[in-house]
Amino acid sequence: MFTIASLWIPFTIVAALGQVARNAMQRSLMKPLGTWGATNIRFLFGFPFSLLFLGLVLLATGDHLSPPPAVFWLWLLLGALSQIVATGLMLLAMNDRSFVVTTAYLKTEAIQTAIFGFVFLGDHLTWLKVLAIMIATVGVVITALRPGGDKSFAELKPTITGLVAAAAFALSAVGFRGAIINVPDVSFVTAASITLALGLFVQTLVLTIYLLWRAPDVLRGILRLWRPSMLAGFIGAFASQFWFLAFALTAAANVRTLALIEVLFAQAVAYYSFKQPIAPRELAGIALIVLGVAVLVGA
Repeated sequence: MFTIASLWIPFTIVAALGQVARNAMQRSLMKPLGTWGATNIRFLFGFPFSLLFLGLVLLATGDHLSPPPAVFWLWLLLGALSQIVATGLMLLAMNDRSFVVTTAYLKTEAIQTAIFGFVFLGDHLTWLKVLAIMIATVGVVITALRPGGDKSFAELKPTITGLVAAAAFALSAVGFRGAIINVPDVSFVTAASITLALGLFVQTLVLTIYLLWRAPDVLRGILRLWRPSMLAGFIGAFASQFWFLAFALTAAANVRTLALIEVLFAQAVAYYSFKQPIAPRELAGIALIVLGVAVLVGA
């Protein structure tokens, strides 16, 4: 039986499953909408659902909101802006490499979150955690490099893009976790829900203004594709709600490490939806990433 403190485990599993579904939907919209159009879908169409979630939570808990402190907004901006960059880079990497291999790159986010936790929060890194980082890094290299293939920048570009996206996602996780724990005098469910709603508001505002300025045709394209965009937005907000609930209960590194289960979900999506085979070498690399993150959790 789960205690409240351990609820982050099922929350994370549900969030990871929802995230794979959302990523697949966004990937399918890359061609008609481009990278930033597909990125904006999760924010623009997810924001209304986050307000709905927040309203339901307030009705259920009876919590009353008060203006959050200034430090909340600093953490929120770090999380929101980093996630915009991370999502765009993730979609670019998925466009260049297979869905499941890109997901493997993104799973280094757990390791990078631990590193950022050490840098920004003073989290202690034991030798066992360092070993875990090394194992997972070897797994990424094995997954990314093609034996006998071209080692030019064009070949390495999707690898670099995926790893930088993972770093941005790691900063985003740390930022959102910092915002959630600085919401005063409410339950953890309300703190997670208000942070999600305000984060999606900031992201929608920033990216919509950018598209109005640089690519207004993309916004018109998003409106024309409102049906699939609405579904992607709902799935994205649903997944994010559970991510934030998990962040409210435990360190971001714990959440993003357990989220490695997403690799298994991604394999199923890649095989059944995109018909993308996975080479034995890539499976071996993914296995090392799984092992490295598992050691990180147990350390």
